[in-house]
Amino acid sequence: MDTLFNISPIYASLAVILLPFISAVVQALLGRKNNTGNFALLAIVASTVISLLYVFIPIWNTGPIAQKAPWFIIGESTFYVGMLLNNLTVIMQFLVCIIALPVHIYSRIYMKGDPGLHRYWMYLSFFCSAMLGLTVSANLLQMYIFWELVGFASFLLIGFWFHKTSAAKASKKAFIINRIGDLGFLIGIALLYSHVGTLDIVELFGSDGVFSNGTILHSTGKVSAQDNTWITLAGLGFFLAAMAKSAQFPLHVWLPDAMEGPTSVSSLIHAATMVAAGVFLLSTIFPLFTDSVLLIITCIGTLTAVTAAIFALAQYDIKKILAFSTVSQLGFMVVGVGIGASDTAMFHLITHAFFKCLLFLCAGAVIHALTDFQKQAQLDFDSQDLRNMGGLRSFMPKTFLLMTIASLALIGIPFSSGYLSKESIIITAFEWGQHKGSLYLIIPIILVIVSIMTAFYIARLLFKTYFGRFHFTQLIDKGKAQIKEAHHIMLYPMFFLAIGSLFPLYSYNPIDYNASWLLIGLHKAHNYPEIGILHILIPLILLVGSFLSGLLAWQWYVKNKYPLSGKSSSIEWAANQGYLNEFHKQVWVNETKHISRIVAKIEHNFAQVGQQLFSKAIHPFSQSIYSFDKNIVDGTTKLLSKITRYISLCIHWIDHCIVDGIVNLIANLTYYIGHLVRQVQNGQIQTYLGFTLTMVVLGIIYLLIK
Repeated sequence: MDTLFNISPIYASLAVILLPFISAVVQALLGRKNNTGNFALLAIVASTVISLLYVFIPIWNTGPIAQKAPWFIIGESTFYVGMLLNNLTVIMQFLVCIIALPVHIYSRIYMKGDPGLHRYWMYLSFFCSAMLGLTVSANLLQMYIFWELVGFASFLLIGFWFHKTSAAKASKKAFIINRIGDLGFLIGIALLYSHVGTLDIVELFGSDGVFSNGTILHSTGKVSAQDNTWITLAGLGFFLAAMAKSAQFPLHVWLPDAMEGPTSVSSLIHAATMVAAGVFLLSTIFPLFTDSVLLIITCIGTLTAVTAAIFALAQYDIKKILAFSTVSQLGFMVVGVGIGASDTAMFHLITHAFFKCLLFLCAGAVIHALTDFQKQAQLDFDSQDLRNMGGLRSFMPKTFLLMTIASLALIGIPFSSGYLSKESIIITAFEWGQHKGSLYLIIPIILVIVSIMTAFYIARLLFKTYFGRFHFTQLIDKGKAQIKEAHHIMLYPMFFLAIGSLFPLYSYNPIDYNASWLLIGLHKAHNYPEIGILHILIPLILLVGSFLSGLLAWQWYVKNKYPLSGKSSSIEWAANQGYLNEFHKQVWVNETKHISRIVAKIEHNFAQVGQQLFSKAIHPFSQSIYSFDKNIVDGTTKLLSKITRYISLCIHWIDHCIVDGIVNLIANLTYYIGHLVRQVQNGQIQTYLGFTLTMVVLGIIYLLIK
């Protein structure tokens, strides 16, 4: 086992997990006494440094290591708890740290003054600890436990402002939908353990594991053709878990509502880490998936990417646009897994974490500035609505620059990280489609269209936020209020994320994703050939398409040549997410309530009928029982009570007259004897002489008589 400065990577990784957990416990114990966030910040700084120096650097490209210890025993089966450190797990653990760190710094200003700030730091540390534990779990059961803890932590953070009805509902919605996915995770675990007898990730998916070659009909012969059905079901179960966690259609409806939490929470959980857990799970267990499951994964990912992009086009809430953008980009990642290129999926996951986190933090800076302006001007408007913005680049030039960099990375413009990772998925998808057949080319063609749509809706967000005329300019002109640039403590982490949104961090070649050290380290062999011309043609198409869509957005939203009606049915449909929420409410919620009412009514009627029938059946017996109870039971009880009463009276007389009489007699005799003796001993000499004379006379009389 390689070590760095005599510290084992296993113990270092354990410290990375425990430090935020200890911070959460300390914050919980201190409560309102401490809301500075110092413990949380110090913990994540230490975890980041340790993860980089003592885990990532020693493990990357040096071979995986694993360590486990007995956990519990059921029958003859021993379950283990442990850690698995390989290229995939250490890069994911380091990613969580490196994204959580700027969010913690940013939060010190963004959340300043919030009455529940102590809870915020506790929840944030708890979430980071759970997510870090998930990344290095050595077996699926251990991963499932951390998976649940991540879901619980996200429930707490989404509903952080629980006094808001919308936030409370959003947290419950996210929790319930993720429970649907968790059921799939449990089914997958049960099928794997019942058929293979182990949940160890190395034993299942390692180089010499049961599913080492990727599908069930491999040359290893370790899994037979007859096992195709249960393996397919297990793969679908795990994919259901990923669908809920990574917000895939139609289980994506919780993610836009989750924007009710603080923007800093949105940037960490719902843009970078938690939602990426589903893609990480799929990449971890990728060898399990059969061809049919991979095709389903590809189709769902494509459907998610295109529907989320359409929904983003009609949104006015700045955070919801970014939320749907996240859903759409997650669709790209899932397609990467489905086409057998999980390395490209993880590559896009990592680059997306930086620029999407930056987009959310920039949006948070805008919201923060408008909220402050709202207080100054004593106005009441939605500070997240694009229609209340405009022209902010003159007031917030640094935020505008940073958000532009992140937006260009999201679009996939050359020299950005998004260009490398998104093109790797789309080009690989074309190679996959060409290998599979012409019909399969529909998938990459849709991805190209979605990428162009992405350029349009993110350009729409930029133009409506930073260009044109600010909606409340007259108040600024009159000096009643002003809009300030984001605080420098908020800007520092945003600049850091902007650096991570550019190409040098990932590859020395800004236009060739194959040169990326990340893709080289995460490389998965594809069973389809590389097509060289696509590496020139596809980026050119995307670049031209993105430029034209951006130009169209400029004409519509800056030049005010918008040709459509905001009340059109298509825009209403997209704004309401295709009425999926209404569909779920009608089909699942309302129908479940309706069925419950019917069942309750049937149960009530059956209970009444049963009670009546039972009463009629036992009526003759009840009369006999009543007579027996009245005459025999009650009579016996009354007789015994009378006997007891008479006996008690006798005992009372004996106690009062005899026992107390004897005691009183003895007491009276004692009293009178004492009284007589007291008369003799009165201290008078004549009494003593009289008594002596009397005794002498009595003595003489006694002698004479005797």
